[in-house]
Amino acid sequence: MPVAALRCLPVRTICRLLVSLTVACSATTAFGQQTPPRPLKAVIISMFPPEAKPWIAPLKLEQEIAVPGLLPESKAIRCNADDVCLMVAGMGHANVAASVMALTLDPRFDLRQTYFLVAGIAGIDPAQGTTGTATWARYLVDVGIAHEIDAREMPKGWQRGYLGIMTKGPGEKPKFEYHTEVAQLDEALLQKALSLSQGVTLADSDKAKRYRANYRKAPANQPPTVKQCDTLGGDTWWHGHRLGQHARDWTKLLTDGRGTYCTTQQEDNATYNALARAAAAGKVDIKRLAVLRTASNFDRPYPGQSAYASLMASTNGGSGGFGPATENLFRVGSLLINDIVSHWSAWQNGVPQP
Repeated sequence: MPVAALRCLPVRTICRLLVSLTVACSATTAFGQQTPPRPLKAVIISMFPPEAKPWIAPLKLEQEIAVPGLLPESKAIRCNADDVCLMVAGMGHANVAASVMALTLDPRFDLRQTYFLVAGIAGIDPAQGTTGTATWARYLVDVGIAHEIDAREMPKGWQRGYLGIMTKGPGEKPKFEYHTEVAQLDEALLQKALSLSQGVTLADSDKAKRYRANYRKAPANQPPTVKQCDTLGGDTWWHGHRLGQHARDWTKLLTDGRGTYCTTQQEDNATYNALARAAAAGKVDIKRLAVLRTASNFDRPYPGQSAYASLMASTNGGSGGFGPATENLFRVGSLLINDIVSHWSAWQNGVPQP
């Protein structure tokens, strides 16, 4: 519209036009229509603020970028000058899937060569580790996709009331009708992450040492280590020996005996599914996903303790593992992130060969 024509318009109309032009220009800039999308080298996915906190100062994640579709209480990702960003995706399947998908759909970022690191705490099987233990997953198994019959009403001879969808009983492997029941992560990235983190000094606490001493066998009563074992996800915070055995059996069943249940958490299959959808759209490379889970608590009681008492110790910090677990996310995971950034020319086109 010519400037002269504006003189003939009411003041309110002119103001509306100016506001509209300002919003349009801001939106264009905000969503990267006039500038190329920013390539990111790595994205760290945490589920809630205590998991994110250890990363912020050491990595100088000082730039906040609001991303539409993230959690109302965590609307922005935090990035640094090395193109590493961190997001707080939320707890549970629904939150993390929505948040991860929101990031991958934001046109301001080029994620096609980005490495994603899930870095979260978890419960651990005392037969596989102890509080503070850091685990790299090969298999992500969803325990929530199942039939359930109350144990008081299940058929005689059954050990528990869970069975695969559309199967006739426990121990029968279900068809993967949901396509999210189990996922296997890239082996080259897994082995690289393991090799980089061997020998790292892990955080521990006196409270965790005292609590783990109640377990009679190793590795539960030993100091934390870094290891490879697999993770089981479901939105129900289960606890105890019987459900723990179900977790072991379910992992074996769904991975044809190749997986070893180790940690329990809520989100990882949903994170994988969101990234797999983005990969199908050509926006990310699903082979560039690593999953690190550190143990904040045990998933079952020590001898003489009730399952309820163990659960309460897990949820109120009584096991002493929360602090070491959140710190060890950074101590272990940063070794991978720093190597990616420091040797980007080697990582850019895929995991470097040994």
